[in-house]
This record gives sequence, C-alpha cells and structure tokens, in this order.
Amino acid sequence: MSIALTYTVPGQTNELQELIYGCMRNQRSAQEKLYHLFYPRMMGVVRRYIDHTEQAEEVLNNGFLRAFQKIDQYTFQGSFEGWLRKIVFHAVSDYVKQNARYNEKIMLVEKDQYVQKDHADRLYYAQLLELVQSLPGATRSVFNMYVMEGFSHKEIGKMLGISEGTSKWHLSEGRRILKDKIEKLQLHLKK
Repeated sequence: MSIALTYTVPGQTNELQELIYGCMRNQRSAQEKLYHLFYPRMMGVVRRYIDHTEQAEEVLNNGFLRAFQKIDQYTFQGSFEGWLRKIVFHAVSDYVKQNARYNEKIMLVEKDQYVQKDHADRLYYAQLLELVQSLPGATRSVFNMYVMEGFSHKEIGKMLGISEGTSKWHLSEGRRILKDKIEKLQLHLKK
C-alpha cells in the first residue's frame, strides 16, 4: 500500500482507515505516513497562532503525539482531519496558555472601528496573514480563535485562562492594530 504525500487529504478512504488502524496498533510506519499526510494542514493551524518555526514544530509534534496516544478513541464517526485538528488546536491552546506573559484582567472594550472597505479589498491573503502574524502573541491568539476558528469569548476565556472581558479587549486591540496597519499600507496601494 503506497500513499502519495501530497497536500490533498483523502476522505475516509480505505487507505486512510488502514493508516488509522496501523496507528492504533502502534505501527511506526503508519504513524509516519499519517504524520506526513496531515503535516501541511495541521502546521497551517499551528502557524496561525505561533509565528516562530521552532515553537510551531514543537507544538505540532506535541499535537501529533497526543493524537497517537488517543487514536484508539477515534470512532470513525465524522472526519478524521476534524478530529486531529481539534487535538492539535488543544496543543496550541495549551502552549499559548503556558507561555502567556500576562494574565491581567483587563476590562476595556472599545467599539470596533472599521477599515475602509476599498483598502481592505486590495490586500492579498498572504499580506493579511502576515499582518495578523505581526500582532502581539496573546492578541494574535484571541484574534485567530475568534475570527478564524469561530470560538466565542467565553470559550476563548476558558481555553486561555482569561476573562471574557480580556478576550474582548484582545480582539478589539487586534482589530485596532490591523486597521492602523492596513491604513498605512494604502500609501503603497494603487487606486
């Protein structure tokens, strides 16, 4: 059985099921193939929150280790990628929580001020992702969890060990910083 290690991930195919069963039997070759198969997408999840390559690799490896330890809990109901993504996300969440430089309870909520639509429309996805990556660590994490992953402030607060108000403040701060950066970019954008 050979599996092409590409960026596309098959659905619940027989090949994927065999890999999962191999991992359940603790077969190193199956674990390695599964790791390489899902590495690009799971690294994408991690890199939304952690911009340093070495830390991202460490967190991703911890996520895969957890997945291999819990793989017998996968019931083949729903997508394996979704199941794996959840485990990797929890590894990211734990890393962010452990490495938060502060856990102050900031109760400051600003009204959102929106960037002019025409400026934002001119940004390429890569530029926008780069701007999000430049946000301060805790603010970037909350922004990604809220905007990209769709978590509520209550859920974010529980996962990161912060109050809902602090989560709202970080989201507002992230939006403010991004707005400022996008408006500065307009000097370089042609109308």
